[in-house]
Amino acid sequence: MFEAKKTNRIRGAEFSARFMSGTVLDIGCGPDCVVPHAQPFDVRHGDANHIASYLPAESFDCVHSSHCLEYMYNVREALAEWWSLLKPGGHMVFVVPEENLYEQGRWPPIFNSDHKWTFRKGGAASWSPVSLDVIELVEKLPNCDVIEITVQDHGYVHSLRDEVRPVSPLARLISDQRKRVTGKLLEKGVPGTLILERLFGHIERQFGVPIDQTRLGAVAQIQVVLRKRQRGCWS
Repeated sequence: MFEAKKTNRIRGAEFSARFMSGTVLDIGCGPDCVVPHAQPFDVRHGDANHIASYLPAESFDCVHSSHCLEYMYNVREALAEWWSLLKPGGHMVFVVPEENLYEQGRWPPIFNSDHKWTFRKGGAASWSPVSLDVIELVEKLPNCDVIEITVQDHGYVHSLRDEVRPVSPLARLISDQRKRVTGKLLEKGVPGTLILERLFGHIERQFGVPIDQTRLGAVAQIQVVLRKRQRGCWS
């Protein structure tokens, strides 16, 4: 939650002015719209896997999504539908977890059991049985110019990323329950919650439970920025 807010601190005002000054659709944003004037599309509005059945084609200057694509049943089909909503000349910006920084070599995922895919930037091989290469994904989109594909690890401490070790079912259960409790406290802005999060994270690490550094303010993701070419334009 609030991943877009964290990413906006990295992007700066110039990024928003360049890519999100017109009509903006924010897919899967929850309460964290990327810009104030964005039109949200979340579960209360419909199924983002089939978003083209809810919204007209080529109706937005920018289509944005932060940490939503990993929940889609068919990423390629969902991405194609998202792309269809973009006007020629418009921009798509999406962010997904980077598999080595976020999942840390573990599948099924330990931090979010609802994730269906992991993502990498290039490379032919992956430890993940459900890994998708974002470069290959965007190559399939018609009339697409790639502006940026960047791995972002701001605030991420690489020395805290453990070697892959087995996690006992009991340790996983305790960790899941603790994250639910501290997650609710974080949402409510209870003072001292981040300190508790760090403390319990380091204790769990001794039992083979990796630290989810995104809960401590870090990012562990890939940002993709695309432009849809105007019809008849080839560069």
